Amino acid sequence: MDKYVCRILSGAPKSFVYKMMRKKNIVLNDKKALGQEILKEHDSIKIYFSDETFEKFASDKGKDDERSRQKPVTLKPDVVYEDDDILIINKPAGLLSQKADASDYSANEMVIDYLLDTGQITKQDLVTFRPSVCNRLDRNTSGLLTAGKTIRGLQKMGELLKDRSVKKFYHAMVWGRIDRAEHLKGCLVKDHKTNRVRILPEGEGDFIETAYRPIAHYKGATLLEIHLITGRSHQIRAHLASVGHPLLGDTKYGEARVNKQLQQEIGVPGQLLSACRMEFPDGKVIQIKDPDSFQRAADWLERK
Repeated sequence: MDKYVCRILSGAPKSFVYKMMRKKNIVLNDKKALGQEILKEHDSIKIYFSDETFEKFASDKGKDDERSRQKPVTLKPDVVYEDDDILIINKPAGLLSQKADASDYSANEMVIDYLLDTGQITKQDLVTFRPSVCNRLDRNTSGLLTAGKTIRGLQKMGELLKDRSVKKFYHAMVWGRIDRAEHLKGCLVKDHKTNRVRILPEGEGDFIETAYRPIAHYKGATLLEIHLITGRSHQIRAHLASVGHPLLGDTKYGEARVNKQLQQEIGVPGQLLSACRMEFPDGKVIQIKDPDSFQRAADWLERK
C-alpha cells in the first residue's frame, strides 16, 4: 500500500505519507492502515486532504518538465520486441539503464517517453504506475534490455529473471586466445565505495556462474558467446578478467594502455560487451546483431 500511495503522492516524503496514515488522513477500506498491506482488487484508499494539499503532493508536472529538459532530442528507443505487457529494446553503449542522479536521462526515461509518444500511456497514468526496466546493463554494455509496460509485465518478467527461466547470452571480445568452452564458478564481492568487484574461488560474497565458448579468433583476442547463468554487478567483466581474459575496452578491469589506444584510434569508449540473445521458456528467442564497434575492433586487431 505504501508504494501505491507514494506513487499517487509522488511529491510527498515517505515520512509524511506514514504520518498521514497514523492520523487516519489516509485510510484503507475506511480503516487505519500501516502501509505494508498487500492491495487486492476492489480495495478502497481514501485520502482526506484539502484540494491544495493534494495538488501540491500529487503533481508530477515538475518531474515531467525536468525529464523533458534532459531528454536527448535525437535519442529514440530501438524496439526489438513489444507486446501488451513488455518491451525489449536494444540499449546503446553509453546510456544508463536507470538514472543515478536526478538530472540523468536513462533507458527507463526513454521507455516512458516512447510509451507517452505512442499514446500507450498518459501523464495521468504515471501518477499511479510508472513503467520500468526489469534488468540492468552497465552503462557501456549494449544490448537487450527488458521493460514492463504494465504491472503484469513487470511481475511476469521479474519471476522469469528471478528463477532464471530466461536464458541470457552475451557476445564479448576478450584479450588472449581461448580454444575451448568453460564453465566458471566463484564468489563475487562488491566494494560499493570504489564500485569494483572481486572474484574469489569460494567463501564470502554472492555465488556466480559464467559459461562461455569461443566463436571467432583475432590477432591477440577471442570473440566469446557467454551464457550469464547468474546475474551480478560486473559479473562477466570481472569473472573473465580473473582468469586472465579481460574484455577489450574495459577501463575498470582491463588493460589500460591498450584500451586507451582503442578509444583514441577507433573510438571504443568502453568494454566490448553486448547482450545479444534471450531465450524464453515458451520457445521465443530474441536476438540482435553485434554493434559496429565489434567489427571496428576486429579490423584494428588484424592491422596491429
